[in-house]
Amino acid sequence: MKPRTRARSLALQALYELDLTEHAPGDVLQHRLLDYDLDEKVADFARRLVVGVLPLREQLDQYIAEHAPEWPVDQISIVDRNLLRIAMWEFAVSEETPVKVAINEAVELAKRFGSDSAPRFVNGVLGSLAERRQEIRQAFADVEVPQEESAS
Repeated sequence: MKPRTRARSLALQALYELDLTEHAPGDVLQHRLLDYDLDEKVADFARRLVVGVLPLREQLDQYIAEHAPEWPVDQISIVDRNLLRIAMWEFAVSEETPVKVAINEAVELAKRFGSDSAPRFVNGVLGSLAERRQEIRQAFADVEVPQEESAS
């Protein structure tokens, strides 16, 4: 698995745990980072994903709900919901990942961690969201994106 894909996998697992528990985000991240052998730059990317998505879950979920109307957000699997959140954050909030890359990475992780129907579902919802990416970017324009930590 490529380094940034591994970082996304770590972020997915951390966000999954945070959706199910009341564990402290810093503790969850620290424990997940111990499970992965990531260089500092890739670990920073994983941290930015988690720290970026966490405070925006409700807003991201509103967009997801609009593009998956047959599935109330609370009925979407935790894996799928967090894959959608991560990809959306990457292409609409941080803008550091091209849309196609964010979607492809989410679909690949859906194949690995989701149900049989997860890749198609994730691809479909993200494809619809991507068509509105400029509008979504505008809605999140004032959000402060976590920056890479310097290795000091």
